[in-house]
Amino acid sequence: MPQYGKDPKIRAGNSPGIAHNARVISYNLSEEERPDGIKVRYKIRIATGKRGREIDARQVAVIMEVLQWLSQHPERP
Repeated sequence: MPQYGKDPKIRAGNSPGIAHNARVISYNLSEEERPDGIKVRYKIRIATGKRGREIDARQVAVIMEVLQWLSQHPERP
């Protein structure tokens, strides 16, 4: 088990990390990691079951669309 305060990435404050049976993961960047001092927070929601499958299908469709566009628009030198 990680010890809070020992690793700068593990904090007990606003960044609880992954809790048991959690569906939301939050992470705040430390001051050294922030671009131009802007506060940055990542919040990841975990979806499973039917909702997870719907999101996966949507992501696949978008990735396929991007790949198709890239193949039709080759980079020019």
